[in-house]
Parts: sequence; structure tokens; C-alpha cells
Amino acid sequence: MGKVKWGILGTANICTYGTIPGMKLSESCDMYAIAGRNPEKVQMFKDKYGFEVAYNSYDELIGDKDIQAVYIPLPNDIHLKWVKACLQAGKHVLCEKPLALNADEVTEMFATASECGVHLMEAYAYLHSPYVKSLKADIESGLIGDVDYVESAFITQGYKEDFRLHKEFGGGAMYDLGCYCTTMILSLIDSEPEYVKAVAEFTDLGVDSNTAGIIRFENGARASFNVGMILGENTNSRFDRLYIHGTKGSIRSDVEYNQAGEVSYKIYTNKGVTERKISVPQNYSLEIENMSRCILYSEKPYVTPAFSIKNAELIDRVLKEIGYR
Repeated sequence: MGKVKWGILGTANICTYGTIPGMKLSESCDMYAIAGRNPEKVQMFKDKYGFEVAYNSYDELIGDKDIQAVYIPLPNDIHLKWVKACLQAGKHVLCEKPLALNADEVTEMFATASECGVHLMEAYAYLHSPYVKSLKADIESGLIGDVDYVESAFITQGYKEDFRLHKEFGGGAMYDLGCYCTTMILSLIDSEPEYVKAVAEFTDLGVDSNTAGIIRFENGARASFNVGMILGENTNSRFDRLYIHGTKGSIRSDVEYNQAGEVSYKIYTNKGVTERKISVPQNYSLEIENMSRCILYSEKPYVTPAFSIKNAELIDRVLKEIGYR
């Protein structure tokens, strides 16, 4: 595989534990440039992680003609501005989830990418995991029959101070955590959402701290989700759950989203219980590799534009239900 020269637009925390380690593991990634608005932090990133170039503004990085692809981990409310700026400068873009604040913005982004002849992919590292691919393969094989119900939960700590607490930044549990549950559900149920019902608890700052909902699909399948930032302030606590029921059996798993290492889930059928064990590498490296192959060899992105738009439309319906707008 060839190399793609990458720049990172921002110094978000996800870079330190997720994307930068993934880039270092990726054989296709030339981790070239970092940009931010805090010169001291940008220099620290350059020195600590080995970037060749550091910029103290986003525009400078976008203007670097050597950069082929840009990773964007900025707050949700400014994704649209900077994604479009990168695309219009001829850069391929990998942007953190949620790609935008609503489906209209997501559609606009992909239209811009198409017009500019470059790739845009929404960053759901967990969807690239062999764990998710194994789940889908077992379902597609008919092992548990037709899926008629999926339950997904993702509960994390609360925060004393964080951009996720502020509505103006696109904060709240649904944007930050619910998008994981909805993408998982849409990955496992091959049908269009028919109706959505949801309720939420809101903070004094106007964002949802705990949201639960149900989805009925046109094929009759149902799903439920529960997301929240409620487990104690700044505790690093979390709870993940996935349950898939089919007409011939079920699958149960407590694997965390984006978990690496040896993970497993259990399959329950009338023949008994089977434990499926999967070796999962660092998911962020898999994401970078997929994006690089899209750029170098015109491979299809694993997270497609159609999937991102469908998910954004579903999140819009949930947010309308809970009154978050």
C-alpha cells in the first residue's frame, strides 16, 4: 500500500487515545501536520507525537498543498464549516461523529465532496471492527433467524465541565452517545425506520443528559436505545449493552464500543449457547486504512454517505421527539 499524507485539524482528546495511536499503527498513513488555536498545545502535540509540521491556525493547514487528507475532531457545531473548507481545498476528509447537527448539513457535506471529487467519511471507528463484522455475518447467515428486536445502551460518566454540556456546541447525550446506538441498530436491521418515540431528561444548560427511545421499522422489527451521561461526574465509568433477538435465537454482548483485544459475544439457539471470540486490533487504525484505500485505490468507504445520511435523519427524528432543537 502507498502512503497518504495526513493533517489533523484540532487537538481534541480523542486524538491522544484513539486516532493518533491508530495513525501510527497504519502502514498507509504519513502523519504529517497538526493544527490548533493554542500555540503551546500545538507545539506539545508536534513534539510528543512526531508531526513534521505544526500550524497555529486551521486555514494554514488547509492551505498546505502537500496534505492529501484531513482528520477533523472539532466540536460538533463547527463540523460543517471546516469540512466544507477542506473539501473545497481538494482535501479528503475523515470527520468525527456526529458528522453534523442535522441531516440537511450532512447531505450538503456529501454533495460538496462529490462536486469537489474527493472522499468524505464519517468517523465511526467501531464500525470497522471485526467484532461488528462478525455480528453482521452471523445474522446474515440466518443463525438466529430474522432480527425482530435490537436493544442498545451506552451510558457514561457525567461531566463537571465539558463542551458536551453546552447546546451551542451540539452537546448532549444523543449527539455524543446516541449516534453509536443508532448506527449499531441501523447496521443490524435492514429496513427503513417507520416511527420513533423518545423521551429525555435535560440539564439546566438545555442539553439531554439521559435519552431513551424506541424505533419501529417498516419490516416490523423494533429497537430500543438508552444513552446518558449520568454515572457520576468525571469518574471514567461506563455501561455498554447490546441484545439482538431473532426468530430462531438471540445474541447478547456487553462489549464496549471501540473495544480492542479479545472480545466475545454469546449466541443462544435451540442447539444451546455458543461463545464467539474475536481478536480486535485498534479500530482507529482500521478506519484510517479504509480511508487510505478509498483515496489510493477508490475502495468503497465502509461508512457510506447513504448510511450517514440515514443515521442523521433518524437522529433528527429523535431530537424532534425529545424537543431538542
